[in-house]
Amino acid sequence: MANLEKTVYSVIQKALLQKRYELLEPEAKDLVEAFGIKTTKHRIASSHAEAIQVARSLGYPVALKIVSPDVSHKTDVGGVRLGIGDDNGVRDAYDEILRNVIRRVPDARIHGVLVQEMATPSTEVIVGGLRDPQFGPAVMFGLGGIFVEVFQDVSFRIAPVEEYEALDMIQCLKGVRILKGFRNREAADITVLAQAIVKVSNIMVTVEEIREIDLNPILVYPKGAKAVDARVILCQP
Repeated sequence: MANLEKTVYSVIQKALLQKRYELLEPEAKDLVEAFGIKTTKHRIASSHAEAIQVARSLGYPVALKIVSPDVSHKTDVGGVRLGIGDDNGVRDAYDEILRNVIRRVPDARIHGVLVQEMATPSTEVIVGGLRDPQFGPAVMFGLGGIFVEVFQDVSFRIAPVEEYEALDMIQCLKGVRILKGFRNREAADITVLAQAIVKVSNIMVTVEEIREIDLNPILVYPKGAKAVDARVILCQP
């Protein structure tokens, strides 16, 4: 518990001291990992040579993403490249990302480029948390990717949430058949998903500085799950 509190306090205090109310992606991942939510392996690189070293250590293919407090929607400014398969690709992608961001957000503070493993494609879900002014902390679950945007198939519960309640959140989705195995696809690890919902609930209950969490997508497999992207918004005074 002491290590957990230290990690969370360190991440949040660093952001607040810099007057940032949205954690950088690696900070958000460090925070949720401290609560036991598995994320993609990643490291920040400050040069294309370092990015190549990181990519080699993680193993190809990799993804590259800009790390900047001034760029929230990285794809919109050309700050993301996926499926990079070799050293030359990393070098080119690193330089291209910097050029894109400098051109489109000239005043952006750039902390580096995140080099991240490419997770094996699978069913995408979203787990989120929010702090409602009336009801307090709450959690959300739904099918991720385009499903959450097109079908709005999500469920909500007031936190804290127990595992049996998280399982009910999953079961009440109209698209739950996709998770149970559909058209020769293996069933997803619903137990791990329920545990992820409970962990996000725990974050929202215990870390009062957090206003919103968005883990989208989480890739869920027949055994296990992994958060590919993490977004954490802090409460403003």
